[in-house]
Amino acid sequence: MTLFDYLIPFALALGLLILIHELGHYLVARWCGVKVLRFSIGFGKPLILRRAGRDGTEWALAAFPLGGYVKMLDEREGTVAPEELHRAFNRQSVYRRFAIVAAGPLANFLLAILLYWGLFVAGTEELRPRVALSDTPAIAQAAGVRDGDLVVAVDEEPVASWQDLRWVLLRHALDQREIVLRVRTLEDVDALRNLNLSGVAIDEDGKDLIERIGLKPWRPEIPAVLGRVAEGSAAARAGLLSGDRVLSIADVPIGHWGELVQAVRQAPGRALSFEVERGGERLRFSVVPESAEEGSTRIGRIGVGVAEPAPGGVQMFGEVRYGPLEAIGKAVRHTWETSVLSLKMIGRMFTGEVSWKNLSGPVTIADYAGQTAQLGLSHYLKFVALISISLGVLNLLPIPVLDGGHLMYYTAEIIKGGPIPERIMEIGQQIGLALLIMLMAFAFYNDINRLISG
Repeated sequence: MTLFDYLIPFALALGLLILIHELGHYLVARWCGVKVLRFSIGFGKPLILRRAGRDGTEWALAAFPLGGYVKMLDEREGTVAPEELHRAFNRQSVYRRFAIVAAGPLANFLLAILLYWGLFVAGTEELRPRVALSDTPAIAQAAGVRDGDLVVAVDEEPVASWQDLRWVLLRHALDQREIVLRVRTLEDVDALRNLNLSGVAIDEDGKDLIERIGLKPWRPEIPAVLGRVAEGSAAARAGLLSGDRVLSIADVPIGHWGELVQAVRQAPGRALSFEVERGGERLRFSVVPESAEEGSTRIGRIGVGVAEPAPGGVQMFGEVRYGPLEAIGKAVRHTWETSVLSLKMIGRMFTGEVSWKNLSGPVTIADYAGQTAQLGLSHYLKFVALISISLGVLNLLPIPVLDGGHLMYYTAEIIKGGPIPERIMEIGQQIGLALLIMLMAFAFYNDINRLISG
């Protein structure tokens, strides 16, 4: 992948999220009768500036793109003509000001709901939640989990995909209690597994939570026949095609798909000689697996999928799809649960239960934007929805400078029955700015550290 493979998906996602956020502020401000002077994507000197609308609102694209703002008529920022005083932001009731400020984060949540709803209705191809015991299976083994168990529900909450399973286990691990997995075995027998998560740490040695529980995706010993070959992937560039049967890698015989995966994972960035069978002929190709991060290690990937169906009638992948009405409820619920989990994780960071290393900045976000874009549109849209929720949650934190800080002032004003003194607000702004700079510094440090450490 080139630099543009990361920057373009990142720029598109960031631009959309900022636009939606500021559009929320703008539309509610206009609905409340407030005059909008400027709508800007980005900060600093405008690169593009146009005036439009009855009020001559300036629409700007500025030099520093990590953010945006809606500038409204306000007596605290300049002289306001007497005939326009009723349209000044500071002259609005506290409830209207509250609505205008809250509209930005709420717009991000609505975007996430819309994206999830579209994905749930359209349907996506997902890895099924069929599990196997990992190399450290203590917890899962104690629960009686067997290789090939298909998880149907967790505490009676339906599970449709591997990502669903990861998500549900993460939420329950925060509660530190025992949960019940309803599974269907390879023999097609329904069974219950009591999984004790009371001793599972959320953040430990950079290892994935589900791996520490003792689980991993179940993979049958299926032939090493290539299914879908991602466009632009290492495999595609080398000339591999769907239907190729891999016979050996680096002159080591390959008997099944698991051996192929293992050989590729162990060679990030290193050229491998592939011997394949295609149409009765034996051909050789040199393939350089791309390097990707998995926890604290680097692994190789070549961008191929396994040929389906798997032998024995056991499918590894399946389509997850919901009806329009059911999808609305699921999208709202998933957005809510993600928001709550984000807040819990932030709280655990402050208490020391979760490492600050989990805080990510623009470099890591750009990395994930590029990777999800390569995986396909559905993966990319899920990423955009997740970042939209994160942006909404971040802006609702009660930190002066952020939307949540202003909402905190307005809440205090409602309770007090009058505005907060300007001096208190100024001190709050200074504290909030310092805190925000500290959080950004942590995020950038983590980004740089990930790049250096690989």
